[in-house]
Parts: sequence; structure tokens; C-alpha cells
Amino acid sequence: MSQIYSSLGMMSGTSFDGVDISIIETDGKDRVILKKDLYYPYDKQTKLNIKNFKNSLLNKNVTNISKSKSFLELSRIITLIHARSAKKIIEKYKKKIDIIGFHGVTVLHKPEMKQTLQLGNPELLASLLKTNVIFNFRQKDLDFGGQGAPLIPIYHKYLANKLNNKKPCMFINIGGISNFTFISKNKIYASDIGPGNCLLDQWIFLNTGKHFDENGKISEKGKVDSNFINNFMDRHDYYVKKNISYDTSDFNISELRGMSLENGAATLSYLTGILIANVINQYKNINNIYFGGGGRKNLFIMKTIQNNIIANIAILDEKKINGDFLESQALAYIAVRSLLKLPITFKQTTGVKKNVSGGEICKY
Repeated sequence: MSQIYSSLGMMSGTSFDGVDISIIETDGKDRVILKKDLYYPYDKQTKLNIKNFKNSLLNKNVTNISKSKSFLELSRIITLIHARSAKKIIEKYKKKIDIIGFHGVTVLHKPEMKQTLQLGNPELLASLLKTNVIFNFRQKDLDFGGQGAPLIPIYHKYLANKLNNKKPCMFINIGGISNFTFISKNKIYASDIGPGNCLLDQWIFLNTGKHFDENGKISEKGKVDSNFINNFMDRHDYYVKKNISYDTSDFNISELRGMSLENGAATLSYLTGILIANVINQYKNINNIYFGGGGRKNLFIMKTIQNNIIANIAILDEKKINGDFLESQALAYIAVRSLLKLPITFKQTTGVKKNVSGGEICKY
């Protein structure tokens, strides 16, 4: 029987809202027991500091940025927050953690330059939590010609087997960037789709000071600008079947200037929804589609998707799998796979030249 590890996964996504943390018990293969999940929000100043730092990197040479005082100090702050939140969930778990999957906060992702940069100090985290830490999950994939994202399709494959899907199914995550995993028997294909919440969140913050459109209530009151949608589609090659990953800085809201709050929100929510629907419609005979990420709570986005597809949307939460924590659960899972030197990215998930394991271990 394979060894079972207690693994803690920590994911802070491109929405910069906080830290998702999960503890699972797994062999890194076909056995996973979900134990605990926790969300730990960033305070307003931390959110602002991350956004400002990311914006400061635009159009700059970032080769030595990881050695800069600003990067190191913000990494220290981010790590202290992660450590604080991890201690809370470990107290509830009441058992020893064998390994920690620490993703950090992505502030730069340029696969064409083989560059990815995450805020976070794994050595400090290992010292604070007295546990070995796996970090830097994306770089090896980039070094071997992959996109470095998405990372979690291998966990989606495990879930598809657990949910006993006999027919093709799809997992879609709507975070700052939306991505999908298509699974059919032993076949798997994955890619980013395009903007998930990133543009909508920017628009809402710019116009209201709030961080997101709760349940899509603002979007529901607006009218979609079809010219913006058509222009966006013309500029971007959506959707050809190729592995691609995006950074939130690849998109902007400049063309929405002068639009009302409600119309801008409706347009951006519709954009997210229709991009996802178009991808779903590229695949035939899909039985179930499972959604994760905060964007699935935007009812306007979900209505847009539902109105433009014929496949069934299945609710993960009804199957005792919390859709808010798929990524943190996946980080815990791939941390163990990295520890065992099992592959976490594949040619059909990131376009990497060969299947690679990822993550560097920082020993306590």
C-alpha cells in the first residue's frame, strides 16, 4: 500500500483577495481524503500593495526583480500571512503536516520568455511552520517549453475518477483568469481560456471601491456592449485548440471608458461567460461540467454560460467537494506528487515537451 501523506496546500490567486488553504491526506495518486479548508482574506493594504507591485512590473526588465528590496519585503509580508493562516487550520486538524505546497502570489507570468514570478519566501515559511515546503511549481514546465499553467488538471483527473464520470467531462475554474480541463477516459486536455474575474474586478474597484460584483448583481442591471465583445474577439484568437496561459496584465479595460458602471459590468461578465461557453461548445458529448473559483458565484456569468451551451452544469458542492477550494486542494495534491517526483504537467495540459514533475523542496 502506498504511503499516505498529510499535505497542506496554499493558493493565492490572481484576484489577490486572500489565501485558500486545504489539508488533504493522499498518496499523490488515486487516494485523496479531504480534511479541512480555510479562507484567510488579505487586508485592504495588502491587496493594494500586491496590485501596485504587479503594476510596477509592466514594461520593465524583471530579470533581477526577485532580488529587489521591494520584492523581498512584500514576499516576507505575504509569507507571514500564509504562516498565520496555516497555523489556524493546523490547529483545527490537530495532526502533524508532512508537506506544504506553497504557491505564493503570481505577479508576473510570461511563458514566451520562460519567466514566472511569485511573491513568497519558502525558506521563511518552512522555518515558521517547522515543515518542509514545496515551492516554484511552474518554472520547470517553462524550462521544458510549456506554458507553466494550468497546474491543476492532474487533480481534476483524479476528481473525474472519484465522481465516476463514464462520459467526457470538463472542469472550469473562474478565477482572475479562467481555465478548463477536458477529460475523456484516460485523455486529458487543458488550457487557459481568457479573462475570468480580472477585468470585472478592475472595473468594479475603479468605479465603486469594492473588490468584486457580488453574485453579479451590478452586472444584472446593465446592458452588454456587443461592439466591445466583437472587437475583443477579433483581437484575440478565441478559441483554437492549443495550450496557452495568460497573465492578468494581458488584458485591460481601457475601451470601457465612458461606459456606465452597470453596462461595463454586464459587458465584462458577458465576455467571461461567452468565452467559456465557446470553449465548451468545441467539445462534443460532454456529460457534466464542474465549476470552481469565485466567478462561479456570479449569477450573470453562469446564466450567460448556461444560455449558450447544451451540456449539463453539475454542482460540485452537492457532491461534498467545495468548489471554492479546488486549487488549494490541488496544490496539496501536486505537492505530494512533486515530493515523489511524479509528473504534474503534461504535453496536453501545458504544451510541455515531456511530462515533468515540478516544485522545489525547501527543507526545514
